Amino acid sequence: MVLTGNGQSGYNNILGERGELLAARHLRARGLTVLARNWRCSDGELDLVAGVADRLVVCEVKTRTGAAFGRPGEAVTAAKARRIRRLTSLWLANQRASWNGVRFDVIEILLSAGEPPRITHHEDVF
Repeated sequence: MVLTGNGQSGYNNILGERGELLAARHLRARGLTVLARNWRCSDGELDLVAGVADRLVVCEVKTRTGAAFGRPGEAVTAAKARRIRRLTSLWLANQRASWNGVRFDVIEILLSAGEPPRITHHEDVF
């Protein structure tokens, strides 16, 4: 198995990318505009940043192929939520647009062989 620089296997990177593509498609289907995908800075990464009307929506995407390790969204800990909030502040500092509020969502993607992807979108989680 090939490892990338961040310690994830190539398979996990592909799985995560597939989940983020599905999540972005899901957001667009719900009328949101995807503004950024995999925005990175030295402090970390935001999976998806979207806008709807005058509200910013920051989405953490968790993708799994099974429930052996629990629901995908359970991987979003309080520490992860704090990091996402901090990263969002950094993202906003580099933007010209102003937003009337920020919502933090978690999108769970469950990919099972032979089945369509199951997408669960939790809004305003933290």
